[in-house]
Amino acid sequence: MKIYIDGKFYDKDDAKISVFDHGVLYGDGIFEGIRAYNGRIFRLDDHLERLEESANAILLKLPIPIKEIEKAIIETVRLNGLKDAYIRLVVTRGVGDLGLDMRKCKEGATLFIIADRIELYPEEFYEKGLTVVTSTIRQKGLDQVTPGVKSLNYLANILARAEATAAGAQEAILLNATGHVSECTGDNLFYIKNGKIFTPPTSAGILVGVTRNVVMELVEKHLGTKVIERNFPRYDLYGADEVFLTGTGAEVIAAVKIDGRVIGKGVAGPISKALIKHFRDYANSSGTPVYEAVKAK
Repeated sequence: MKIYIDGKFYDKDDAKISVFDHGVLYGDGIFEGIRAYNGRIFRLDDHLERLEESANAILLKLPIPIKEIEKAIIETVRLNGLKDAYIRLVVTRGVGDLGLDMRKCKEGATLFIIADRIELYPEEFYEKGLTVVTSTIRQKGLDQVTPGVKSLNYLANILARAEATAAGAQEAILLNATGHVSECTGDNLFYIKNGKIFTPPTSAGILVGVTRNVVMELVEKHLGTKVIERNFPRYDLYGADEVFLTGTGAEVIAAVKIDGRVIGKGVAGPISKALIKHFRDYANSSGTPVYEAVKAK
């Protein structure tokens, strides 16, 4: 495995950053999780746009232009000989001292890229669906560091996922301060009732997922309707016909049991299964080419 760090490639065992990096000391940084399918990087422009927005939100200057980051991502996938991959792009504040002052990070941001394989859930879960619980941990408020910034501080998500594991579930739902459904620990959430599809709005405190946006496009294209964005309590999920989650790692996957309540018929429903297929078809036939770009040079 070759890992990119600040313009150079290192073997996995030699890929290291400083213990004084503020990403290590304080979670001071941002990241993107990106997928590649069939030798093409899926929605790369969307991920890089969100990276820029996150960087701007936390006053973080990217170490190289976005076009150079794009080239580095492509080269990392190519060097590792991957056609289907999960790519982790990380930008930290860089090396500083033990204080909080970002001005002490005088060398500038650290950027590293990992390309590897991922299987978040076994294929059987895409048929039988996930068990989900509601976490006791609340989503960060919009008056705090907004969940719309994909920062390195994922402690709340990790602890909520630990609650799910302890309950024998695969995912956990985070409610916001008003008690409305926000998102899951690593996924956006949708539910279907009487043929209508609903999802929390950005004001509910969500990360606007790239896969979420793609699914909303697919709903309009293939189902001839639009997803309704509105606030709702978790009790609306209990009476839903179907619930499904979306995320870079999970793609599209049904949730069939929530807080002990069986959703629909207790398996992935027809609309969820259709969207899984539409998403996979689209993901496997689009994206930024990795290997064709090399041939064209």
